[in-house]
This record gives sequence, C-alpha cells and structure tokens, in this order.
Amino acid sequence: MPLLRLFLKPGIDKQNTEYGAEGGWIDSDYVRFRYGLPEKIGGWSPYGEGGDVYLVGMPSEIFTWNTLDGAPFLAVGTNKKAYVYSGGLWVDITPIRKTSVGVTFDTTAGETRVIVNDTNHGAIVGDFVTLSATTGDPGGIPNATMNAEYEIVEVPNNNVFVVQASVAASSTATATGTATAAFQINTGSDVSYADFGWGVGNWGLSTWGTPRPASAAVTLFSYVWQFDNYGEDLIMQVVDGGLYKWAPSAGLTTRAVAVSGAPTKSKYALVSTPDRHLVCFGTESTIGTPSTQDPMYVRFSNQEDINTFEPSATNTAGGQRLNDGNVIVSALRSRGQILIWTDTALHGMQYLGPPYTFGFQQLGANCGLIGPHASADVNGVAYWMSKDAFFVFDGVVKKLPSTVQDYVFQDINTEQSQKVHVGINTQFNEVTWWYCNADSDYINRFVTYNYIENVWSTGTMPRTSWLDIGVNEYPLASTYDQSATEATISTINGLTAGRSRIYNQEFGTNGDGQAITAYIKSGYFDIGDGDQVLFMKRFIPDFKNQEGNLTVRLLLRLYPQATATPSSLDPYVITPTTQKVDTRARGRQIALQIESSAVDTNWRFGTMRVDIQPDGLR
Repeated sequence: MPLLRLFLKPGIDKQNTEYGAEGGWIDSDYVRFRYGLPEKIGGWSPYGEGGDVYLVGMPSEIFTWNTLDGAPFLAVGTNKKAYVYSGGLWVDITPIRKTSVGVTFDTTAGETRVIVNDTNHGAIVGDFVTLSATTGDPGGIPNATMNAEYEIVEVPNNNVFVVQASVAASSTATATGTATAAFQINTGSDVSYADFGWGVGNWGLSTWGTPRPASAAVTLFSYVWQFDNYGEDLIMQVVDGGLYKWAPSAGLTTRAVAVSGAPTKSKYALVSTPDRHLVCFGTESTIGTPSTQDPMYVRFSNQEDINTFEPSATNTAGGQRLNDGNVIVSALRSRGQILIWTDTALHGMQYLGPPYTFGFQQLGANCGLIGPHASADVNGVAYWMSKDAFFVFDGVVKKLPSTVQDYVFQDINTEQSQKVHVGINTQFNEVTWWYCNADSDYINRFVTYNYIENVWSTGTMPRTSWLDIGVNEYPLASTYDQSATEATISTINGLTAGRSRIYNQEFGTNGDGQAITAYIKSGYFDIGDGDQVLFMKRFIPDFKNQEGNLTVRLLLRLYPQATATPSSLDPYVITPTTQKVDTRARGRQIALQIESSAVDTNWRFGTMRVDIQPDGLR
C-alpha cells in the first residue's frame, strides 16, 4: 500500500474533542508553530555578567533604554525592590520614603531580635530599612554591625518595629543607643487575596460565625510596577501607588525619588509621545491627596514639564474623567493615540494641541482588560486579554477567535489577574500571555498567539515579566521562586524567602543548562468512515534542524472515550539519521506524540509519511 502523507493543521485546538480535532494538534508544551509546523522553542541563559544573580521579590516589569550618550540600562521592578543594571553592575534604586534620626533600640541578652523605637514609622512587615550612624553599641552589638540593611520582621505598632541583627546582643537594654533609619517605600504582596477583615460589607450582614459572601470582600492586589522613559530618565509608577524618577546622570548608585508636583497615587502612568506629556491614569482629583484618588480620572502634566500637573492659562496641563467602567486598568501607546482600558471598555486619547491638549473618545464596550500588563501593541495593532476572551484593535475592536479559549478562561485564577503579563516576541510573530491557572497563586501557564499565521499554542513555562528584543539582542524574561533563599546582590539581614532571576530568552537549546522537556500531541485520526480498524506497519520520520534524539509515541484506542494505550513497540527513538521506523500499531483511532527531554536537543517537525492499511481485531 502506498505511503500516506500525514498533514496536520497548525495550532493547538482545545475547543474540540480529541477526536473532533482530527487532522490537528491538541496539546503541547515548550513548542511553537512557525511556517505552519511545530518546533521546540529556544532556550534561556542568565542575563548579565556574572550569570547567577538573584534579586529580591517577584518581578512585574522589565524595561530597557539608552541614555543620551547611548549607554544601555536595564530596570527591574519587584514587589520588594527596584533595580537597575548597567556595565555589569546591579544596583538597588528603591526610593526612600522617610528618614528618621535618633531611633533607639531594645535588646535582650543572647537574642538577635532587636526592637527599634521610632514614633509613627509607617512601616509594615516585609519593608526594608537601612540603619546608619549607630552609637552606643546597643545591647553590646557593635555599631559597625548594626549599620546595615534589614528586612522588618515584626511591627507590633506604629511606634515600634523589629529587625534581626547578624549577631546576638550581649546584654538586655531598653531605649539604648541611637541611629538613623532610612525606610524604603512600602513593599507589597506577591499574591492578590480577598480581604474579609473588619468593616468589610454592610453592618449587620449575616450572623456571627457565618462566612460572608465574596461580594463583601475587598481584593488586595499584588504589587506591580510600570516603567517608561522621559528622555534618559526612568519614570517609575507603582500601580495604585506613587510616581518616581531615576536619573542616570545623578549616578548609578543614587536611588529613585518621588516626582515633585505629581499625583501621589495613580493606577498607571506613561509618557505621551511625541508631545512629551506625563500622563497619570486613575489618579487624584486633588494633587498630593491620596484620599481623592478617582479610579476613572486621567491627569496630564504640562508639556516638557513632568513636575507641573496643575492646569493654568499658561500651560497645557489638564485632566479628563472617563465614563464607561469602574476603574482604569492600563494604558498603552499605539498608532496616533494612547489606548486606555477600563475594566469594561476601551478609550482613545489623542493629542490635539492647545487649547484642548488631548481629546478622548470611547472605542469599544464590553472589552475590558484583565490586568495592568495584559495588553500589547504590534505595529499599531493592539492585542489584549479580558476576563473571558481575547481582543484585537486595528481601528475596530474585535473579539479574537481562539482555539484555546475554554482551556484558558475556564481554568484561570481570576483573583491573581493582576499578575497576567503579555510579552511580544517579534522574531517569531508571537504575543504571549502568562497567567495563573485555577490551582496556583503564581504564574504557571502561558498561551501564545501567532499573529501572522493566526494559530495558538499553550504551555507551562513560568515567566512573571517579558521584554522583546530592542536594547538587548535577546528577549528578556524573569522567573520567580517564592521559596528560594539564595544570596542576593546585597547583604540584607533577616531577609525572607522569595528570589527572582533575569534570563536571555531564545538563547541556545537548553533552559539554564538543563534539558527542556518539550512535546506535542495530535488529535486522533482514523482510516476512514465506518467501523474500520487500522494497522500502521511503519512510518518515515521527517524532522528539520534535529539535534540529539527525540521520541515518537503512537497512542491507540478503539473508541473516543476509551483509555489510550501505546503501541507494543513504543517508544520509538528517532535519531538524526533514522530513515524509517517499523511499528505494530493497531486500533480504530491513533494519535501521534513527539517528545524531547535531553540536553542539547532541537527539532522541527515536517510531514511524516505512514504505511497504514485496513485490519481487523484479533
């Protein structure tokens, strides 16, 4: 019988049943589609000089830019810190919110736990404080030893906090010694959670001891940064927090500072180009008063002046409140305008010039954004994830048909939607969203859309942020391990678990020197209509760019709901020189699975030819 060419449609189809997806692919991991064919994705390697560098906290943003003299910089924002990398050096640039002079210490002999007395310190557990200019050797701990950075481990009240010294005190003392305490801005959680605390819900709601409904909860979101550049300066917005600036000209080790004259609490911020207004979204109606934050209000600075937001007859500062939605979620520069997403709608913001400065119009409804980093622009076309679908805007808002929609939205942890992050990979024409599935509070899934070939793929590579090639020659991405305790770029006493790493993506074929387990599985196909059993005698593999060995499995079953069983000679190991493979595969339906799990492997599937003939059950 002549060999049959096995043509399989590109893309992963999870909307159909495994049998209904006949002639296509139904599952994959660490595989992409390119020119209609599946291939193993590229590997990754630690970014920067020195390789194994660990940062504190979970990254939510990676940003690169060049200074006016062409020097490249990288910024990373985590739920604990903000960092800059340049010239082989990592630096902590987290802003200082308060400095207290003359704090005192309470110590207990034999304990490393030190109580620090500071009235109205404003710190929370997990914040960072640097002690300096210590005097009096508190509790016998040398002054030079106390002069260090600490993670605050306890906060009994707003006048006292606790740190962990590197050595134990030799004596018990109260209000001893003095020091200067520099507090970094408050940290945030690496997870979002619903707060059912005191005062949530209406008075008298339900009865004592009865759990309150979800509608009575307030969601406390995980900590997210948004970065942009204003010339060579880095603009740093804490989502639903403060706005800061870091200037390379002030020196690499200089910390970021609050933008004077700017709102102190906003949902998002970016620089409008080419007119160079700094725009704050979901911000304060009274500048400098956080309690006046209006989640639907847009405020922009004077042109070429990021320190003037109060409008006057002689500047171009101003503001506008949007209507459709409850809260502005994010914004994005696109072709000829800034796109603004609320939780329910899409708006456009266009520069008009004096006297109105900007014009606003609603572009779509029922198409809100799921999280602040869930939208991306590719050549003037915007793609985004909402709470139940994917959308595209190319002049008109349209729902993006997806063959994996149910798979994603029926198994997504919406409580962790703040973590959803999109990344562009222009080298492969891909837009990828990373998210938490229903069983996880941390990123553990991704879904990719190839916008040229209009195909989808899925996988489990966890990345908390992503940046396309630009200043860097490879895409950059971050990983996070909430239980990791490795040493970080600086010594911090009492540092708790939670470390991240930055990687060059699409680098080689291995994942940080380890094997990448990649696979793809087809839907089930049969020999024809009717009650027929097929027998596959052999197949001729067809792979391009194959490096190392890979495995092909033939999965057989008699009925769509039956448990699949491998053929009797499985697995079939395919080397780069394998010409044909003899098989004994018999069943009404058969599926193909390709796997690789060794270091230095690479492959791209072509068009397999199979020798199939009708047969009967024995």
